[in-house]
Amino acid sequence: MREKLYQSMIELTNGRWSSSIIQSFARSKLSKSIIPTYIKYFNITLQDVTRPINDFSTLHDFFIREVSAESRPIHVGSNSIISPVDATVETFGSISKDGIFFVKDKSYTLENLLGSQKIANQFVNGKYIILYLSPAEYHRIHAPVDGEVIRQYMLGKKSYPVNKWGLQYGREAISGNYRLLTELSMPNKKHCFHIKVGAMFVNSIELTNTSSVWKKGDEVGYFSFGSTVVMLFEEASMEFSSAMKPGKFVRMGEIVANML
Repeated sequence: MREKLYQSMIELTNGRWSSSIIQSFARSKLSKSIIPTYIKYFNITLQDVTRPINDFSTLHDFFIREVSAESRPIHVGSNSIISPVDATVETFGSISKDGIFFVKDKSYTLENLLGSQKIANQFVNGKYIILYLSPAEYHRIHAPVDGEVIRQYMLGKKSYPVNKWGLQYGREAISGNYRLLTELSMPNKKHCFHIKVGAMFVNSIELTNTSSVWKKGDEVGYFSFGSTVVMLFEEASMEFSSAMKPGKFVRMGEIVANML
């Protein structure tokens, strides 16, 4: 009952008109006046921000703010895989031989997430990690490893919440939302997927790096609202750091795993 009620409420409010109104306001000069309230409400730390608050012309401008390089050191290990974003580790684990993984007790299939059974077959028995960005976080996205871009494509149109309630009561938000998928060949010759998942209302993922070669820690894009990054890894390609646990907050540049 609770699940159906939640889904009905989301459908009623998650339309083009609501998305358009929110995006227009966030990009308007009028929105500048609520930046201090936004900072206070989400308890945002400002010492890492590279510009004075008064320099931001709109709420959207503040939302995609940059932070100093010194505040996000990149783990230097040659085999390390870093968090590509500031985020909470929602969950991580192993993908089954049938290409199934679980988030909040909901099952997802690689085929639905990747849009292709052929591509999905490459990642059965592999690993996955889900990283959730709240509206308070730094929303620039970075490369988790050095790698060569094998393919990059978009799937989905509409987006639903990817927060705790959305994952628990929503309709497969991770594999149904608008998303931008990038497959990389890592230095160990194994492949990974770096999947950027859009959020409700502000369904926007912007690329800032169109190079076919990624360098670990380099910026590759940004979200225009709180969202999620999913990473997939081939079988026997990596192992998670012993420090990883669900609910842990990680900053961009921190180690989350090691290549094998």
